[in-house]
Amino acid sequence: MLLNIAVLALGFVLLIKGADWLVSGAASLAKRYNIPELVIGLTIVAFGTSTPELVVNVLASFKGANDIALGNIIGSNNFNLFFILGIAGIIYPLSVNRNTVWREIPYSLLAALIVLLVANDVFVDGAAGNRIDRTDGIMLLLFFAAFLYYAYLSTKTDDSPNDNEEIKVMSGLKSAGFTLAGLALLVAGGKFVVDNAIDIARTLQVSEKLIGLTIVAAGTSLPELATSAVAAMKKRSDIAVGNVVGSNIFNVFFILGTSALIQPINYNTAFNTDCLLLIAGTILLFGVMFVGKRHILGRWEAVALLLVFLGYTGYLIFMDF
Repeated sequence: MLLNIAVLALGFVLLIKGADWLVSGAASLAKRYNIPELVIGLTIVAFGTSTPELVVNVLASFKGANDIALGNIIGSNNFNLFFILGIAGIIYPLSVNRNTVWREIPYSLLAALIVLLVANDVFVDGAAGNRIDRTDGIMLLLFFAAFLYYAYLSTKTDDSPNDNEEIKVMSGLKSAGFTLAGLALLVAGGKFVVDNAIDIARTLQVSEKLIGLTIVAAGTSLPELATSAVAAMKKRSDIAVGNVVGSNIFNVFFILGTSALIQPINYNTAFNTDCLLLIAGTILLFGVMFVGKRHILGRWEAVALLLVFLGYTGYLIFMDF
């Protein structure tokens, strides 16, 4: 099993490096063809931090590892909300932009509610089984398109300075090389993660659901953790919070939507508890914005988020044994 753990860790490294190379190459190509930086930021750069989740989900769906695919999405969102915001808020109290409070956070709540709704077919419409099918996938992608359009309009009317780093323009050949190499690393890393996560679950005799919700979810969320932690250290609260909320929206509407469109996903109702925690946590985050200092996530609230995450992880392990 030590070999499985080592290869799993290698898979996470390849996923993160692959995402970095893919973004660098694709952004450079886009810049060379005079695509506006606004469009690049909303598509390629935003897509970059979530490519590990996307690749793992697609490969897991093809292998029929539905619990790893779902655990990756729901677990990543809970990890983002409770652990990453908790860490970032302890580093520096987070002042949250008004648009994030009134638009992005409610939209991420909508995403969590929709997952619960579309997945529970037996309860909602009396179907024979629970699954997120291609029709659900199309609907999720339409919600993502609506969010992307809103983000585009919001960014166009925002006069604040651009937070994105200047895009480095490379030669056409080098840009293409980085893009293709990034894709290759993502595919290899995703395969390592999925295959070895399944093997570890079987060796430890634990469920793929537990592995998906914990190890896989945390591993694929490392780019978001690094981004929000560094942003908090630099006192860039909007980036720290926006990264988490945006990722949670992206994970559900784009990644789960794409995964379901490629391969319908059978839904294990045991995930309902995890979805409900995500919904409760998002409502809690919204409520905290109006307690004490307005639109501030302070250190005490951040500590509370971390404690909830630790308790939740303990609950998952306890319930699996």
